[in-house]
Amino acid sequence: MKIYTKTGDYGTTGLFGGTRVPKHHIRIDSYGTVDELNSWLGLIRDQDISPIYQQQLTSIQEHLFAVGAILATDPEKEILKNGQERLKITKVGTTEINFLEQVIDEMDSELPPMTHFILPGGHTTVSYCHIARTVCRRAERISTLLFQTEPFDKNVLSFINRLSDYLFVLARKLSYDLQADEIKWIPKKKD
Repeated sequence: MKIYTKTGDYGTTGLFGGTRVPKHHIRIDSYGTVDELNSWLGLIRDQDISPIYQQQLTSIQEHLFAVGAILATDPEKEILKNGQERLKITKVGTTEINFLEQVIDEMDSELPPMTHFILPGGHTTVSYCHIARTVCRRAERISTLLFQTEPFDKNVLSFINRLSDYLFVLARKLSYDLQADEIKWIPKKKD
């Protein structure tokens, strides 16, 4: 398989199913942002963190490939003429969403209660988590916009939403594990 195809040289790209769309299409932006998020998760996974978090992140990255495939599929070509689904992959569903909720609850149970917003930072690895969280939120915003015009499996939106929560709690848990300071944001009162 060649890396370059030259078919995108004039600003279009192919969706799964063959439909060509402009590279600035909201669908391309949605799965492109998921791809960007996946790269940030790889960077977090490459840090000196617990193998448990590394395994969780690897699993999440695999799920994000499925999310990207769903977002990259032309909804009009999702079902083949023989009635079969075009995508023959395990999609994200309640099992994957419940997994995120479970690990969020486990990490959160070991953390002090949050009483204020916190400023991102304190340690490079924690900062990577916060960057990934904001990219995840952007992926969610773009995907919800796409969903309004071209609906897809709602579990994708739930998974992305829960993933941003996971990344926030992971950032807090890594701050705790690394003994990094969490700086509270305390609004200054006007004089």
